[in-house]
Amino acid sequence: MSKHAIHSDHAPAAIGTYSQAIRTGDLVFLSGQIPLDPTTMKFVDGDFEARARQVFENLKAVASAAGGDLDRVVKLTVFLTDLANFATVNSVMEDYFQKPFPARAAVGVAELPKGADVEADAVLVL
Repeated sequence: MSKHAIHSDHAPAAIGTYSQAIRTGDLVFLSGQIPLDPTTMKFVDGDFEARARQVFENLKAVASAAGGDLDRVVKLTVFLTDLANFATVNSVMEDYFQKPFPARAAVGVAELPKGADVEADAVLVL
């Protein structure tokens, strides 16, 4: 098996021992993204919707660096510290994904890195 690390300067730098994404064959596994602005490495200003949008912007940047786009995502996992924000995530996703939508899991968690309230990772096929 060969694997290749993917990096985008338009997404937050990894804050640990991981790559933004790994490509193996036609599959790209995108690491979880939280709502960090890639230029400041701080959370974006605004409400939950703004933070959710930043998560998808970050995923979009990494997908692009891999030679793909969000239309190629086949599996998405969204992590939320408050499941009351689930409807907002659905609404935001409509701006980033087309039908047929990717398979998805939404998971309620106690906490996320850096105190984030939303994170998402994805798998895409090139």
